[in-house]
Amino acid sequence: MNRIAVTGLGAISALGASVEANWQAVRDGRGGIERTIMGDSPYGPGGLELPMARVAPGYEAALDAGLGKPAAGGLDPFARMALAPALEALEQSGLRGNPTLTERTAVILGHGLGGLATLEAGYERFFGMKSPKLHPSTVPRVMLSAGVSAVAMAFEIRGPVFAVSSACASSSHAIAQGAAMIALGQVDCALVGGSEAISTAGCVRAWDAIRAMSPTTCRPFSADRDGMVLGEGGAVLMLEAMDHAEARGATILGELIGWGMSSDAFHITQPSPEGQARAMRQAATQAGVLERDDILVSAHGTGTPLNDAAETQSLVEVFGERARTLPVIATKSAHGHLIGGSAALQAVIGLRALAEGLAPPIQNFNQRDPACDLNLVLGEAQPIASRLLLQNAFAFGGLNVALVFAAV
Repeated sequence: MNRIAVTGLGAISALGASVEANWQAVRDGRGGIERTIMGDSPYGPGGLELPMARVAPGYEAALDAGLGKPAAGGLDPFARMALAPALEALEQSGLRGNPTLTERTAVILGHGLGGLATLEAGYERFFGMKSPKLHPSTVPRVMLSAGVSAVAMAFEIRGPVFAVSSACASSSHAIAQGAAMIALGQVDCALVGGSEAISTAGCVRAWDAIRAMSPTTCRPFSADRDGMVLGEGGAVLMLEAMDHAEARGATILGELIGWGMSSDAFHITQPSPEGQARAMRQAATQAGVLERDDILVSAHGTGTPLNDAAETQSLVEVFGERARTLPVIATKSAHGHLIGGSAALQAVIGLRALAEGLAPPIQNFNQRDPACDLNLVLGEAQPIASRLLLQNAFAFGGLNVALVFAAV
């Protein structure tokens, strides 16, 4: 089985359009969540005001400049937010233009819902304006594989290219799939991660109808937490067979050493600690770190009452009382919930935390909850001696993924 190196990272979110911008913001306790009013439309109701974490405009021009051609304008935002971090990860890895980027490289990205901005614009035109004609690029922009196709075409990648969808666990499943293909020798490299851009008027209304949205802000593990906050953006990791990376003298940013996946088979929205624990135990066992104490936990941490208490319970189930000593971060408090892109972004931030020896603080925290009795990183960034990162992702439908990365 091939070892799996991380040789490139890319990110975009409300915190900024690069890995460094995202890392500096979470490290310094700066957030990207702002109160947002969904405006009125002639064809739909507006006036909904909620906290959200949206990507600032302007990155599209930098993306086109980096690609050397206009490309962003022809894509739905979710695909643009996959292509931008893919470019950054490729550049950092030193693989852009390398002959390796042919049949021996995969592109696997995760998305929960895909091209909703394009879909809603088409529906508004068809149902609202009563126009029988839609934009001819509607289908290519909406399809879930638009992002991976854009990446493959931009960088001439001819290996396995596909998208996966498992709600909030999508990008973790994509990372695990790419890792498995490298481990088995099917490919040498894999661009993996995910993105999402669903802060559209209709989608926000749909999320509000679930009553999962916070009217205030995202407060993971705080006793007064009252729901999640939608974010948008994405993140991409370049995974590479360790031998391949070392042979070309690549800088190794970390190593993916374990992954676990499970299904609760229980409830469409309510989490199961037992299912979450199985994914974590699989990942830690594969990585051989079940008894280690130097683990930084990057929690799924949505800020919903049920999720955070369940995640606490599942951590204790896997690690026993040691779970209450492991440092825990929850960066959705800064960048919101990117749904399909969240886990990849949190993995990128977690790897930077290991590299810096510094755990970023959980933002917006007010008071301790006995049901979430963990070693939460609060106040300001804290020095850590952790050499391992446990990244959790738990999705609606009871779909769980845990990833374990090691520092180098």
